Amino acid sequence: MVYELYSRVYQPNIVLPNNSEKYIYIKSNSEFSDVVKVLLKNGLLKNVNSFKWLAKQKKYDTNIKSGRYRINGGLNNNNLINLLRSGKQTPVKVTFNNLRNKEQFAGKIASQIELDSLSIINYISDTTFLNKLKLNTDNVACLFIPNTYEFYWNTSVKGFMNKMIKEYSVFWNSNRKKKAAEIKLNFYQISVLASIVEKEQSIKTDERPLIAGLYLNRLKKRMKLESDPTLIFALGDYKIKRVLNKDKKVESPYNTYKNKGLPPGPICIPSINAIDAVLNASEHKYIFMCAKEDFTGYHNFANTYTKHLINARKYQKALNKRKIMR
Repeated sequence: MVYELYSRVYQPNIVLPNNSEKYIYIKSNSEFSDVVKVLLKNGLLKNVNSFKWLAKQKKYDTNIKSGRYRINGGLNNNNLINLLRSGKQTPVKVTFNNLRNKEQFAGKIASQIELDSLSIINYISDTTFLNKLKLNTDNVACLFIPNTYEFYWNTSVKGFMNKMIKEYSVFWNSNRKKKAAEIKLNFYQISVLASIVEKEQSIKTDERPLIAGLYLNRLKKRMKLESDPTLIFALGDYKIKRVLNKDKKVESPYNTYKNKGLPPGPICIPSINAIDAVLNASEHKYIFMCAKEDFTGYHNFANTYTKHLINARKYQKALNKRKIMR
């Protein structure tokens, strides 16, 4: 009898080898029966009855804590129940980058932690939340800085957003704030411009400061930005490789061929590299650019429209030669 009790409590009851591990996910509002199902589904328990018995003795069956838990091989029932009852989760590394909009962002986050995408969209679309940060539904995506962050798997939407706001504040350190003041753009405007720079140059990132300088020159001269990626965003067709004149007529606040200044929001969630490219933009007199006809990913730059037309014709000829019509 004594040995049987000892076995229920202290004999290893996890199927995994001693040096291995496995993660389980206990959803919010789970009951004890749900926990048992998770453990069985993952093939972890040798003896389910002994686990159930001790869980009730230790009152874990009425004290379920959701989260992501690392289960090591060789654990006995006592170890396992103490771990699950303690709520000591293993954090998740949440990564996001190369996203178009807040909807893609919400979907990406929901694929990594317990939150569903709709709860994220609803939270960041709430006027109280937006007004507090002086944001709107068009530019709220500027708040998210692509990187890798640690979260508990069952983090609430409020907790998640509070961490994003904190990380945003950390990102905008004194050095970046100083550079933003020098180019006379606020943080959100810099992110909007960075999104354009990122989509104009997604291959050769070393060219981004040059492109950023060009757009800053156009803004200073009160010229239209005339950025093809903003048209593609307005059209919603991201497969377009060649923008046509008819595309430039689309009615949209994101059409920078029709509207002066920056669009109302970013055309993607810009990377740190693109934001820093704007903050460290090259100083020059270029106001025109066109993709190089050699398709290396770089651009030809010009400070006069005449020179720009020469560059544009070379690129158009190269597109025609490759039969790229759209």
